[in-house]
Amino acid sequence: MAFLPLPTIPRRITLFSIIFLAFSALAKAERYSVLSYGAKPDGRTDSTKAFAAAWSRACASTNPATISVPQGRFYLGQVRFQGPCKNHAILLRIDGTLVAPSDYKVIGNAKNWLIFENVNGVTVSGGTLDGQGAGLWSCKKSGKGSCPSGATSLEFSNSNNIVITGLASLNSQLFHIVILGCQNAKVQGVKNVTVKTTTFTGTQNGLRIKSWGRPSNGFARDILFQHAVMNNVQNPILIDQNYCPGEKNCPGQDSGVKISDVSYQDIHGSSATEVAVKFDCSKKYRCTGIKLQDVRLTYKNQPAEASCSNTGGVASGLVQPTSCL
Repeated sequence: MAFLPLPTIPRRITLFSIIFLAFSALAKAERYSVLSYGAKPDGRTDSTKAFAAAWSRACASTNPATISVPQGRFYLGQVRFQGPCKNHAILLRIDGTLVAPSDYKVIGNAKNWLIFENVNGVTVSGGTLDGQGAGLWSCKKSGKGSCPSGATSLEFSNSNNIVITGLASLNSQLFHIVILGCQNAKVQGVKNVTVKTTTFTGTQNGLRIKSWGRPSNGFARDILFQHAVMNNVQNPILIDQNYCPGEKNCPGQDSGVKISDVSYQDIHGSSATEVAVKFDCSKKYRCTGIKLQDVRLTYKNQPAEASCSNTGGVASGLVQPTSCL
């Protein structure tokens, strides 16, 4: 009769235990499809209650949970994803498109379209948010003065350990994504951003990129601003990496955000201030790959001025004010 050496037995038991535990964890993961709660991918049926119901189940689960949104277009009013939840691992996986009401009055005064509050360990992955903001933009452009302020497409408020990845946001009524009062929030894929065919009238800022003047591991790159008209705008073109409102928690610090490959094409109009183009970049991480092409901005019917700090790039075509890159 042969016996296995004693050291071999614990190894086999340990390996079996690991495999068993891995499969047990997968088995315990809860999955909720919005289709199971009445959502319809036809772009017309109101799926607000279905999304809220799926969230309630996922939030109440003591195991990790996934809310799946399959391909198709899902019409949604305002949805509030409220925490705290009983688990700290909820994935909202979007394969389709979430569509806001085309009538801007439905959510125009709600401040937010989709909002997560007091949650921990939530990931929003993939898919598209279509804020259908064109109607509200037209209202504001008409000068009626009775238009709502508009709703932010996606907000996380007072939450921790947040991930937003692979998400596309289109036609937002107001802000695309807002992260407020959160800790350890990661937004992946902020790159490949396009803003085109826009008009700014009497605004404080036109084409602006800003980052806090403090350490960060973030970056912003591959950004295109194209075909923009400025009408008496205070800061038509601005990169501000020394943003520090109230001079609290950031004075004297360098922004850690790396900004690169930003293009400005066909930008023209008037500035309300003498400096129409200002690139105020981080001393630690210079702005690189900045491109100006066919830019014409005036101040009081005269050529405006430009200011550059820690910025590298090129200018081509007619560029006014004279490039400081």
